[in-house]
Amino acid sequence: MHLLITGAAGFIGSNFSYYWREQHPEDTLVLLDSLTYAGNYHTIAPLLQEPGVRFAYIDVTDRANIEDLFQRERFSAVVNFAAESFVDRSIEAPEVFLRSNILGTQVLMDACLTQGGVRFHQVSTDEVYGELPLERPDLFFTEETNLQTSSPYSASKAAADLLALAYCRTYGLHVTISRCSNNYGPYQFPEKLIPKMILFALENKPLPVYGKGANIRDWLHVRDHCRAIDLILRGGAPGEIYNVGGHNERDNLTVVKAILGMLGKPESLISYVADRAGHDLRYAIDPAKIHKDLGWLPKIRLEEGLRETVGWYLANQPWWKKILDGSYRINGNVFGAGA
Repeated sequence: MHLLITGAAGFIGSNFSYYWREQHPEDTLVLLDSLTYAGNYHTIAPLLQEPGVRFAYIDVTDRANIEDLFQRERFSAVVNFAAESFVDRSIEAPEVFLRSNILGTQVLMDACLTQGGVRFHQVSTDEVYGELPLERPDLFFTEETNLQTSSPYSASKAAADLLALAYCRTYGLHVTISRCSNNYGPYQFPEKLIPKMILFALENKPLPVYGKGANIRDWLHVRDHCRAIDLILRGGAPGEIYNVGGHNERDNLTVVKAILGMLGKPESLISYVADRAGHDLRYAIDPAKIHKDLGWLPKIRLEEGLRETVGWYLANQPWWKKILDGSYRINGNVFGAGA
């Protein structure tokens, strides 16, 4: 397989790139990223030293360079991780999210159609379903749950999903979609909850927790997510949506306290701050469909995965310290458009 991985220098994209190289070393990979603030070239640099792995410094909305890349490479499949994903930033600057998450998906799918015979997988989120009530732990998101977005971010992802399904029906593009719960693990940008709490605790800074920390998330280790996408890419049916959940529901305060305990830090570091606008109460996914159709179930329990993640950030301080001081940023001109 000749695979294009977009958003490959981001959190999930980089983990997937390493996963795919380990599991399918016979395949060739093009790792594409525009290296916005959350894209870290240093994360994937070791992988780019291996034969059959190349980097493309291109924005997914850059139609001319995307089309040129497809013409040169003749991909067999695309996995689209490229997206702006931080809800807080989407509230501040929604247009950036609409451009990248919707128009970028369209440009990629158009290139797939022009080339022909390309398999396209869209990586989405459970946030497109909105929220579940805290008092109904028996309710879960299924693939039939109505879309009810709460933020510009989730609205942009829902729009991209609908566009992908339309391309499947109208143009016959082989599309699949996965909607995952909250990912965590190595290489996650420090603006997200788990790495942010780890780094703040290490520096003995107050840990900002929204509201009372009662919002519940279904935590999915990024390695389990990578396994799920692998199965979908190889066996998923065209036009199908697969929910990928971790069966690891915890409220935010419980997660933060667990991190403090693992680091031997006092809970007095917790600082409650004003809640985010439109903050969803609870996410929880029923992964019965992907289990039935493709045999996937999560393997990593939160306690195990969280301890491993804390250990990774302790062992890889140069990686995140370059992010904190800004030295991780690379001038894209060193690659050149379409490199």
